[in-house]
Amino acid sequence: MTRDGVSGRGVDPQQLWLSPTGPRRGRRPAFSREAITVAAVALADTEGLDAVTMRRVASQVGAGVMSLYSYAPDKETLLELMVDHVSGELPTTDALTGAWRVDLKAIAHLQRALMLRHPWLPGALSTRRTPGPNALAFLERALAALRPTGLDGAAKLEVFAQLTAFVAGHVGYEITQAAAAQSPERATAEARYLAAVAADGHHPELAEALTAPGRPLTPEATFTRFLNRLIDGLDAD
Repeated sequence: MTRDGVSGRGVDPQQLWLSPTGPRRGRRPAFSREAITVAAVALADTEGLDAVTMRRVASQVGAGVMSLYSYAPDKETLLELMVDHVSGELPTTDALTGAWRVDLKAIAHLQRALMLRHPWLPGALSTRRTPGPNALAFLERALAALRPTGLDGAAKLEVFAQLTAFVAGHVGYEITQAAAAQSPERATAEARYLAAVAADGHHPELAEALTAPGRPLTPEATFTRFLNRLIDGLDAD
């Protein structure tokens, strides 16, 4: 195990999600797995994923580092708990319309909103995660939305994975662009550079693209445009 509590051995999903959530022996602790997870999420929300260490989380709940290992033996397990905890914010009981493209787009917008509330989430999803109970409930909803397509089970899972990857990648891009927008000087320099490149005669396609009429550039409008291209182009045979 590393200093930060990442073992690299992988998480046993059955032990994590289907086993009791607390120590079986000894006196009753002053904290719980839920409290540990909430503290870790709060740290990640305010300071980023790198700030989430077993030591920092232990200090947040007023516990010793070693006592946390009964609930989360390493940071990899803690990340699993964090991802499923915030997945509980996703609604799973609203009625579907029966129009699968409409429902998939609504699901993607819900995912985007969740990831913007928790900017560390796209990064946490970049490695393989085993869905916990909250994530499974949302997956069940997505599969139900895809039922009218007639796709087989494997294809439905692929579509949902593709959609989630798209949303995570786009939100990561949004966050980067928002940070860059804090520097007007950089934006001006980039515009000046592209204008110079377009005028050099060696990039006619780029020059033509830059003179095309603009489109709404708000984050919501851009996301919706890209999402429509993705879902409207999906083949449901």
